[in-house]
Amino acid sequence: MDDCGNGADEENCGDTSGWATLFGTVHGDANNVALTQECLLSQYPQRCECKETELECINAGLKSVPTVSSNVTLLSLKKNNIHSLSDKVFIKYTELKKIFLQHNCIRHISRKAFLGLHNLQILYLNHNCITTLRPGVFKDLHHLTWLILDGNPITRISQRLFTGLNSLFFLSMVNNYLEALPKHMCAQMPQLNWMDLEGNGIKYLTNSTFLSCDSLTVLFLPRNQIDFVPEKTFSSLKNLGELDLSSNMIMELPPHIFKDLKLLQKLDLERIEIPSINTQMFQPMKNLSHIYFKNFRYCSYASHVRICMPLTDGISSFEDLLANNILRIFVWVIASLTCFGNLFVIGMRSFIKAENMTHATSIKILCCADCLMGVYLFFVGFFDLKYRGQYQKYALLWMESLQCRLLGFLAMLSTEVSVLLLTYLTLEKFLAVVFPFSNIRPGKWQTSVILICIWIVGFFIAVIPFWKEDYFGNFYGKNGVCFPLYYDQTEDIGSKGYSLGIFLGVNLLAFLIIVFSYTIMFCSIQKTALQTSEVRNNTGREAAVANRFFFIVFSDAICWIPVFVIKILSLFRVEIPEAITSWVVICFLPVNSALNPILYTLTTSFFKDKLKQLLHKHQRKSIFRTKKKRLSTSIVRADDSSSLKLGILNKINLEENIVKPVS
Repeated sequence: MDDCGNGADEENCGDTSGWATLFGTVHGDANNVALTQECLLSQYPQRCECKETELECINAGLKSVPTVSSNVTLLSLKKNNIHSLSDKVFIKYTELKKIFLQHNCIRHISRKAFLGLHNLQILYLNHNCITTLRPGVFKDLHHLTWLILDGNPITRISQRLFTGLNSLFFLSMVNNYLEALPKHMCAQMPQLNWMDLEGNGIKYLTNSTFLSCDSLTVLFLPRNQIDFVPEKTFSSLKNLGELDLSSNMIMELPPHIFKDLKLLQKLDLERIEIPSINTQMFQPMKNLSHIYFKNFRYCSYASHVRICMPLTDGISSFEDLLANNILRIFVWVIASLTCFGNLFVIGMRSFIKAENMTHATSIKILCCADCLMGVYLFFVGFFDLKYRGQYQKYALLWMESLQCRLLGFLAMLSTEVSVLLLTYLTLEKFLAVVFPFSNIRPGKWQTSVILICIWIVGFFIAVIPFWKEDYFGNFYGKNGVCFPLYYDQTEDIGSKGYSLGIFLGVNLLAFLIIVFSYTIMFCSIQKTALQTSEVRNNTGREAAVANRFFFIVFSDAICWIPVFVIKILSLFRVEIPEAITSWVVICFLPVNSALNPILYTLTTSFFKDKLKQLLHKHQRKSIFRTKKKRLSTSIVRADDSSSLKLGILNKINLEENIVKPVS
């Protein structure tokens, strides 16, 4: 439930009681006109409503400013058909304090339209058709505090436009078409406290734009096209309390851009990438209580700020490295299954003598690579426990630490070696099934060389990002789980390109080879089965082979298709919720490592037959030992004759030798 109305929860509604609420409390809501008491105006149109000296002519079909008594103090002409304001149109109404002219499609305002309104405090001109405002149009409005120009197609403004606005407190030009701001924007508005320029087309700011805005406490510039902000843009805004630069096209923020904003309480940088972000950028703002970023990981650079949004990146939160309880359980479960399963297969493969030793060696090497993924997950779970409840204090240190980078290296090494080994095993099986009489299958030494080369290639793929950190950046330290899966569009070019090359180049090609090979193998087996006479037996075998091939390809698909989808979407500049990334890294990516022992060993007919033989052999040995013990005991009790004991024992040994299976 959205209790705050801004996406925050009840505990984090602090910014709603900040400058915005204070401003509304002091100045009231100008849209709600409170009309009470009897009418004190002697002249006004019949369609209007009058209370005291305030007049409301809302949606009255007026085409021009009506004639009313000169003592009017509030004139609301909203939602009429007034298209222009001529010279001195309000000259008789010197006591006017508030004028509301919104939703009239006013196109033209004469330079002398507001002449003589020395007492005017609030002027609403929003949602009209104004394209230009002449310099000096507000020169007589010395007591004006509110000027609302929202929703007009105004493209340009000059410094002289605001001449005479010596008391202006609030200026709003939301959703206009402004392309640039004049130099010394506040030169004619020394008391300007609040400026809202949201939703324009402003492309740049200069060091002199806000140079004379000494009184400014609130500056809103979201949803513009600003792509460059010089380092001293905000240096003169010593009293600034709120700054909103969100949803712009800013590609770089100078490191000391906020150093003079000592009183700033709220800073909104949502949807802005900050590749050169560092802790010094936010340290001068000791008073900062709310900050909004595009990425949760940026919060690590502003650890002194009480409330930082977003609260999580889908992986980590302020309190915990793994924010989700289900992820915490999954990381331990999958780590245990991966390590236990692969170690069990390594042990059993070493104990059971296989007919094809080169294939058995390849499977054991595959298990070693997959076991590294389990080790990686165990360490992620361990560091989650270590930082539980206080992750924010250590997040930056953790992501930049050698431990995090080594974990990322370990996960990448495991992933790539496993992918390459699976591809090799698939091609080996492909040659054996599709070309059974060929002599192109590798021998013992060739297999050893191939396996060594696979590990070398996997090692180089994982270690290359360490060589040039100025090009790759912190490749493995982009998130709490230290795995380089998803990057934003303006991330380091080296990191993004390399990550795309690995996942959409090497791994996608390997996946396609595996799918293609198993498809051809199944078709070849089916074709061979149709040519033989044992149709019934072949039908059962086909079903078993089909099920086995299906699960091998299906496990690869579960593991890699989510990764490929994320990478392809990132190419099209589609934002991926980071919660999805966390689930892919913890729950989907390790699927192959956890299932490979089952698919390539535990479910094979050879392994099952060998396991049955061992169990059968062990069972019969246990039976003979029990029988021998019982007979020996009964012989001792019945007769102490040594000759009788010897004869019976010889008989038992003879029986054991006869039924003992040949190993």
